[in-house]
Amino acid sequence: MTQSKIVAAFLVMAGMLFPLLAQAHCDTMNGPVVTAAKRALALHDVAPVLKWVPVTSESEVRSAFSKTLAVRALGPDARDLADNYFFETVVRLHRAGEGEPFTGLKSNEAEAEPSIVEADESLKIGSADGVIKLVNDAASAGIRQRFSIVREKQMHADESVVAGREYVRAYVEYVHYVEELHQRAAGQAEDADVFQGHHAKQIHQDTQESSK
Repeated sequence: MTQSKIVAAFLVMAGMLFPLLAQAHCDTMNGPVVTAAKRALALHDVAPVLKWVPVTSESEVRSAFSKTLAVRALGPDARDLADNYFFETVVRLHRAGEGEPFTGLKSNEAEAEPSIVEADESLKIGSADGVIKLVNDAASAGIRQRFSIVREKQMHADESVVAGREYVRAYVEYVHYVEELHQRAAGQAEDADVFQGHHAKQIHQDTQESSK
């Protein structure tokens, strides 16, 4: 299996196993949504944050932006409250666009999934090498760990029915893990086409809404 296929497979599996960690990234104060909102406020221009919300939520964001700018002028305390209101609004609408609930903003110290941090960093530096290494290391470790367990159980599988069943459980876990990695990797092109097609359709719908 090539490195790119292992990366594709493991990222899909990570998305299924750790959905809350991945989604929570956009809930943090130093995440991309709030960062865009801060830039919008600094420039007195709502445009930088609009890409993070569906076109159907644009009017609500614009309204919240106008209110926030007005309240910010009342003083430091009012500014903090207004900013937080605006951040919560855009993150809530962003989450709704993903079909996910908003559970409040997280602090800058909130722990993020390492793969998400590395993915963001790769875009900053213009290289995916760090992501590839992180994901390959994790996938390799997962295979080796399960292989080690099933091999140990295999040596005692015929000693008793109990030992045999322990071996079977370990065997099933190992084989299914490898099978899932391989199937996801082998189907990565098809998965990508479906994913891109879905988002192309969504972008088209948003464009149509914007032109009305």
